Amino acid sequence: MLIEINPYHLDSRLIDEAVSRLKNGEIIIFPTDSLYAMGCDLSNKKAIQELAKLRGIRSNKLNFSLVCSNLAMVANYTKQLERPVFKLMKCHLPGPFTFILTANNDIPRLFDSNKKEVGIRIPDNSIILAIVEKLGNPVVATSLRNEEDAIQPFFYDPRAIFEHFEFTVTFIIDGGIGHLEGSTVVDCRNGIEIIRQGIGDLNY
Repeated sequence: MLIEINPYHLDSRLIDEAVSRLKNGEIIIFPTDSLYAMGCDLSNKKAIQELAKLRGIRSNKLNFSLVCSNLAMVANYTKQLERPVFKLMKCHLPGPFTFILTANNDIPRLFDSNKKEVGIRIPDNSIILAIVEKLGNPVVATSLRNEEDAIQPFFYDPRAIFEHFEFTVTFIIDGGIGHLEGSTVVDCRNGIEIIRQGIGDLNY
């Protein structure tokens, strides 16, 4: 199912439907401020396992990010942020960045792994932010494009995404044409280091 949502005039009924599907354990595909992504409800372990299966890996090996609606939500899943890191994130979020932070004890339990880090995203996209806020907890997300993949239309074009994923993902959101480039990844666990330059321009 391909659902068109205008990011400038959100339809609350469609946002509610997306949230309902996430709560029911479904995987959805949604726009961000960079590439399109697929994700599920963080509180649903079976959905996380299904998401990993779609990516062809085990859930405890999933290269994931948590899409949060604000920094208060971020604080529920990370160790206490150092002041320079908090200021950096506050300055650049919402925006096309993935911040790698030290996870708290909830992350290994949620993913049945020994992960000590977590990627955090607060995209500058009204659709996914509204969904996460209504859901009340993060969406576990992974980009449709892997690092080694050549750019394909189904990474950024909703119609091509639907044609490619219509038999594997039941709810695909058309929020307009996405970007061709991923988020900028910033490792904040030991200082501040850009480990992948993407669409976001980090100033600090």
